[in-house]
Amino acid sequence: MSVAKRSSMTFFSDGADHYSHRVRLVLAEKGVTVDVVDVDPNNKPEDLAELNPYGSLPTLVDRDLVLYESMVIMEYLDERFPHPPLLPVYPVARALSRLWMHRIQRDWCVHLDILLTGKGREATLSKARKSLREGLVAVAPIFAEKPFFMSDEFTLVDCCVAPILWRLDLAGIQLPDKQGRPMIKYMERLFERDGFQASLSEQEQEMAS
Repeated sequence: MSVAKRSSMTFFSDGADHYSHRVRLVLAEKGVTVDVVDVDPNNKPEDLAELNPYGSLPTLVDRDLVLYESMVIMEYLDERFPHPPLLPVYPVARALSRLWMHRIQRDWCVHLDILLTGKGREATLSKARKSLREGLVAVAPIFAEKPFFMSDEFTLVDCCVAPILWRLDLAGIQLPDKQGRPMIKYMERLFERDGFQASLSEQEQEMAS
């Protein structure tokens, strides 16, 4: 039976990739039953190429629907499985959450991607490491005010941030004890969540060892 005709939801995931991780975190927080297919990005299955014209990861298949952009997948899952809600109810708050996710992508993810691929000159890697570290330290104070990212509740924004923070050691980044203390406490809150622990792939579990 082809993947497209399966009745269950199927998620093609790269176990080391933070974009796949953020979707697995949404699935875990919502308790969604899903068939997770671990894919080696250097040896992708033919099924994936047939489903997704870009052959990219992550890719979600829900009956006849195929989605292949992490943010699109996350918002679809939040609407498809509304409890618990991971975006605010009110339009202004929802828009602000989306804006934060956009900023995280532009200000943090681009630097993390450079560091995790390890490609480029040392000067390029050092610049990316410095930019990401400074960006995280700059927002650290907001976590002294609320338990989650600009919110009293865990949201999709946190789902984007948590996989980044889980990979800081891998990226060679250490937050300063004093300035980064609120961020470090936030990390502890995130990583202790049942949903976060359930979202981890084998590769991600090894990142903490």
